[in-house]
Amino acid sequence: MTHKLDLPEIIPVFPLPGALLLPRSRLPLHLFEPRYLAMLEDALKTPGRLIGMIQPNRVPGRAGGTGLHAIGCVGRVTQFSETEDGRYMITLTGLSRFRVLEEVEGFTPYRRARVSWTGFERDLGPVDSDPDFDRRAFLRLLARYFEARELQTDWDSLKEAEDELLVNSLSMLLGFEPEDKQALLEAPSLSTRRETLITLIEYVLRGGDNEDIMQ
Repeated sequence: MTHKLDLPEIIPVFPLPGALLLPRSRLPLHLFEPRYLAMLEDALKTPGRLIGMIQPNRVPGRAGGTGLHAIGCVGRVTQFSETEDGRYMITLTGLSRFRVLEEVEGFTPYRRARVSWTGFERDLGPVDSDPDFDRRAFLRLLARYFEARELQTDWDSLKEAEDELLVNSLSMLLGFEPEDKQALLEAPSLSTRRETLITLIEYVLRGGDNEDIMQ
């Protein structure tokens, strides 16, 4: 298990709107910009192979004026493959959330930040549980959402997935707005994330910002 002390003070950060990485979850990424290819190359040279995923912040003046949200999640590069034209397909496995203290100036073409891991110790612990999770009701709600969005899924896999895997995977995959993704990231517990996820799904089903999705 990764220990908090193994996490460095300065990490490369990849600002990507709408991309959500959560602890113990996997995020596939397609890298093709030269600066992010350089970021990957440098990360692979380090023992941790760490890249911090973070969302740009539309509200100026936060997180020390970096234009980034205050909280992101670092992942370890656990898979990577190169295409014939020099692009990379990688998978990040989430380790821990972090708080941005300041952006670090330097000679790298990609962005780096000084971060704090304080307050996110649970991210490095065992799989989180949600004792009040009404899975049957949740799956009924999810079925309505998938029908409204005309989406297909493997329902057997969803029914068998552990609570954390189910909630986190849906938080990462469903097409919510970047600010909503940030709320899911910042949820202090799995129960809070599940409640936030339900609220977002219900918002879509009530019409939300898409008037043709009505119940």
